[in-house]
Amino acid sequence: MKVKFYKYQGTGNDFVMIDNRDNQFDSGNLKLVQYICDRKFGIGADGLILLENHSSVDFDMIYFNADGTKSFCGNGSRCVVAFAKFLGIIDTKTTFNAIDGIHEAIIDGTQVELKMGDVNEVEIGEAHYFIHTGSPHYIEYSQDIQAIDIVPTAHKVRYNERFKAEGTNINYVQKNGNTLEMRTYERGVEGETLSCGTGATAVALSGKLKYNLDSPVAIKVQGGELQIKFNQVSENQFNDIWLIGETQQV
Repeated sequence: MKVKFYKYQGTGNDFVMIDNRDNQFDSGNLKLVQYICDRKFGIGADGLILLENHSSVDFDMIYFNADGTKSFCGNGSRCVVAFAKFLGIIDTKTTFNAIDGIHEAIIDGTQVELKMGDVNEVEIGEAHYFIHTGSPHYIEYSQDIQAIDIVPTAHKVRYNERFKAEGTNINYVQKNGNTLEMRTYERGVEGETLSCGTGATAVALSGKLKYNLDSPVAIKVQGGELQIKFNQVSENQFNDIWLIGETQQV
């Protein structure tokens, strides 16, 4: 069986994209998902995305991490919106379903603005923030994030007693003027990625709490730049959150 696929990237997060409206791809074949995402023996990607039919919105996004697990992905969502535009399913606005529920998005050329879910709780520790923005994110601030040996350092959090079962993403952040620079270790990839949309969102909200940064917050990831718009409802509650950045069919 031959399956037609496309490759997209959003600030360095790369995804294999498949139009699965005819259910040609077996979404239960996790070994195939892992094989396709393998950078040595497959196509290579941070994740695989199936665009499928949905009864009440424009489409359904099925997202797989490189290890075959399912989750929500912010940059993947922005890329699947661009893919839907390419396929002629949508024009400039869309509503679609993901694992965490319904999302809205706006596309203008290569830029996609994605509405994220509300955040109703923020954990503030002595040296960390923990915020769930569709995926869980543990955040630490540093004076020099480039000096961090990210995989072994992140493993101390990723595989501790609290997180080893379900996993968490870990973000290391430093402030540079009004911009927050970040590096991310992603669960499911189990390594560093060039970008993380849900992570950038969580980092922006932590930046509001830590530095009182105004919306929109500029985020510099390893693979480019993102912007996060939001409304702060109360000290630890946010709504009307938008993840904004470029996408590219590669």
